[in-house]
Amino acid sequence: MYKLIKVDGGVCTAEGFYADGISAGLKPNNVKDMAFVYSDTLCETATAFTTNKMTAAPIRHFKAKGEFQTNFVLINAKNANAMTGKAGIEDIEEILATLPEEVHNPVMSSTGVIGVRLPKEKIIAGARLFDLKKRDANAAAAAIMTTDTFSKQIAYRVELEDGSCFHIGAMAKGAGMINPAMATMLCFITTDAKVDKDEMQNILNDNVKRTFNAASVDGDTSTNDTVMLLSNAKSKVYHKEAFTEALYKIMRFLAREMVRDGEGATKLVTYEVSGAKDDEEAEIVAKALTNSLLVKTALYGEDPNWGRIASTVGASGVEAYEESLKISFEDVCVYDRGELYFDAVMEQKAGEVMKRDSFTIYCDLGIGDGKFTAFGCDLGYEYVKINADYRT
Repeated sequence: MYKLIKVDGGVCTAEGFYADGISAGLKPNNVKDMAFVYSDTLCETATAFTTNKMTAAPIRHFKAKGEFQTNFVLINAKNANAMTGKAGIEDIEEILATLPEEVHNPVMSSTGVIGVRLPKEKIIAGARLFDLKKRDANAAAAAIMTTDTFSKQIAYRVELEDGSCFHIGAMAKGAGMINPAMATMLCFITTDAKVDKDEMQNILNDNVKRTFNAASVDGDTSTNDTVMLLSNAKSKVYHKEAFTEALYKIMRFLAREMVRDGEGATKLVTYEVSGAKDDEEAEIVAKALTNSLLVKTALYGEDPNWGRIASTVGASGVEAYEESLKISFEDVCVYDRGELYFDAVMEQKAGEVMKRDSFTIYCDLGIGDGKFTAFGCDLGYEYVKINADYRT
């Protein structure tokens, strides 16, 4: 019916999209710190933003515009432009007013330190270096990073049965202040699919719940979380099922990569919860496991302390019983509905699983059909070091 083909190109993959990253001097040592995404025709947008009540200026500026189309996103690192009041909005408007005439209804997105005004002069000067015909997705993805240790991007070509095709590409940043209410993250997705704006928003909302809202590094929710999906419809092609699947694969990949790159993290752990009373209760358990400090430190120590998992399930507030709970580290079952299997042999097998860079912990509550999958990581000394001197 259709094929999803993974391709290179990131946010520049879709027809008519351009991107680049440059150094504007916001970071030392000529490190890239500003990026843009540009379409040569206007785009419909779908968005998801932070649930933090201290919403950053770029998000407030975007929301105040109401219904509109845009063809340009300006992104800066190092400064979040959050907790800057009315002046933060005015700074955005002043910066965007200096952009070239090809740019229509531009928007801005920021990440970095909270509570500091934007260095407007540096950003304005940096934007003058942009070449709107440049297609360098790698540079753009690198320029939006903060404490990330690697850039995050992905793209698909979607081929339909009749030979027509459309594209979806994306880039994201995020490594800390990541909690299941999105994450401290910026994500920009571009497509040339001819998708209806309302349908695009609904599909994005559904996928956010299963991807970015299922990811946690440290239990903190940022002021700047942004997912922005831009469609210029240049392919004139659309297929709802294919578009939904491709977008889900892209967002799931990026969510997992952010957790994998969690500040100081050494392990990416998937928590697959099943058998809950309903999906909502499964989600509560899965997210509780991703955020438990005792579970996260056990992961770091490669200690298969399944009692911490059981305790977290019980403390989550959902319906759960000792007699119906089952816990496994991959295919190593350590507890099964009241039966203890955690002898020396099973402990060694579970310990070997925990030495892996990536693995799954299964929790079956044995009550109903509810299920949810969340993504988390361990917590070690490096996280404290990074965040103890984040502003320096």
